[in-house]
Amino acid sequence: MQKQLTTRDWILYSLLSVSILLLILTMYQIDRQWLKLTEMQTSMTEQTKDMRELRGAIASGTIAAASTANSATANEIAPAFKRAHAATRMPDYAQGDWSVDAFGTNLKTITPLISADAYASNVQSYVLESLITRNPDSLEWEGLIAKSWTISDDGLVIRFQMRDDASFSDGQPLTADDVVFSFDFIMTDAIQAPRERAYLEKIQSVKANGKYEVVFTFKEPYFEALSLAGGMAIMPKHFYQPYLKEPQKFNESKGLLLGSGPYRLLDPKNWTPDKGNVELVRNERYWGDVQPSYSRILWKIIQNDSARLTTYRNGDIDSYSARPVEYQELKKDPQILAKSQNFEYMPPVVGYSWIGWNQERAGKPSRFADKRVRQAMTYLTDVSRIIKDVFLDYAEPAVSPFSKTSKQHDAALQPYAVDLDKAKALLKEAGYEDRNGDGVLEDKSGQPFEFKLTYFQASEDTKRMVLLLKDLYARAGVRMIPSPQEWPVMLENLDKKDFDAITLGWTSGIETDLYQIFHSAQAISKGDNFIGYKNPALDKLIDQARRTVDEGKRMPLWQQAERIIYEDQPYTFLMRRKNLLFVDKRIHNLQMTKLGLNLGSLPLENYVPAAQQKYTQ
Repeated sequence: MQKQLTTRDWILYSLLSVSILLLILTMYQIDRQWLKLTEMQTSMTEQTKDMRELRGAIASGTIAAASTANSATANEIAPAFKRAHAATRMPDYAQGDWSVDAFGTNLKTITPLISADAYASNVQSYVLESLITRNPDSLEWEGLIAKSWTISDDGLVIRFQMRDDASFSDGQPLTADDVVFSFDFIMTDAIQAPRERAYLEKIQSVKANGKYEVVFTFKEPYFEALSLAGGMAIMPKHFYQPYLKEPQKFNESKGLLLGSGPYRLLDPKNWTPDKGNVELVRNERYWGDVQPSYSRILWKIIQNDSARLTTYRNGDIDSYSARPVEYQELKKDPQILAKSQNFEYMPPVVGYSWIGWNQERAGKPSRFADKRVRQAMTYLTDVSRIIKDVFLDYAEPAVSPFSKTSKQHDAALQPYAVDLDKAKALLKEAGYEDRNGDGVLEDKSGQPFEFKLTYFQASEDTKRMVLLLKDLYARAGVRMIPSPQEWPVMLENLDKKDFDAITLGWTSGIETDLYQIFHSAQAISKGDNFIGYKNPALDKLIDQARRTVDEGKRMPLWQQAERIIYEDQPYTFLMRRKNLLFVDKRIHNLQMTKLGLNLGSLPLENYVPAAQQKYTQ
């Protein structure tokens, strides 16, 4: 039996029909709004690209400015951008293509402050910026985020006037508050930044005076006050501030990287080592007077030396740093010659390699705590033979942390000459003799003189050097066990001071501050004095030199400090190596400066002419 519809049912059905109709209309309207929003986003992206290309074209002189006023603006290039701007004026200049190179090891993290290797610093240099930068021709400081600065007569107060048009890659403006935050963030004990705090602790305060002026006040005079204040990487407050509430999350992060530089991570929060390569994309919002030339910067992780060479031959990376053992043959290789520009040079600020003797294990002094033992190991380390046999004379001996061309260096100090007899005499004086006739020295308790030398396993040249050292040490009855390790493992063991001896290298600068590496205050957890070296007399000289602003008075102090290090041999200093570099001919505007080759220098000066470009956006 059918049920008849009542008036009440008709009303309910009518209301339901109206509701459905309204829902359909609402969904249609939302869909139209979404399409409109998508169109707007596309339009904004295209406008951003057009503006970038227009700006680059005006800067490069490809097209004329629309008015006299606009033309004047285009010519007002800040000093820091003048070299890069000059590149844009070259007839074959073009934007586009990728810069592709290789790292010899995987990166543990690229998060600023907690990263500890040169590879991560290289990546960060494209993303993070500072108030000032050094001119590669004059070596003078120039403004980057800062327009100008003043220094008080006593050298304790530095005021920076900042540009008002700088912004981070996410569009947020860069202001004095970000500079203040960067300092405060680093000085927060819960943040894993002992290296940076070691230097910044000389600063009493950093204050914002309005939106675009920042004032640094120092506790005492410091010879590198301008470099310290102006060279601090500026971290965006809005991005990093939440990690003050979760410092451990920051300390354990792998890829938290956002800044104001010409390039950016596609995802500034989620890069991880398991991604393999490191890739940056052009910052379309870059505030600089010259826009970056490359669309992308890519580093491939290729740990094997031979594999890197093959990759270069195939044109899949843009440069190859040759091993000495292969260099002469590569210079005669027709394929390499046809595709390459060749650079052989000793960089003015070249770093140095060394063997560090850990003076404390598990809270107790090690055998290397005895200066006589360290001296003996240096007398056994035939650096001249290493340079000749392994590095084929493409290197020079290192006497100390200071280059022989530096004013900090005492020219009277010469490299330790290999001396087997003197080494044996020092070891005997320290209590080591061959007590059982097995050819190995023993201490007074009968324990053999045996230690592990840690080194990076992927470096074939370092492996050859270590095997040579093993034979050299054995001549004196010292048993060295090679201990190859992967890069992340090495860094972890450094932090934990879990090694007997280790061979690595330090980068260098125009003037080297010894505090970070050799001062007793840095023999702390995760500090860079990871060998536990302590000398109160050296500490006093380092402290005195750092607060001596007058260069004429400071250099003798550094030389006194150098003589103490030379005597103590906390490191056995090995060598400074030449760069033996091949660069693909498609990379243009390569120039030698007082800082070395300008390959990859910032602001970017290199480019690929349009006809030679091979990578799309």
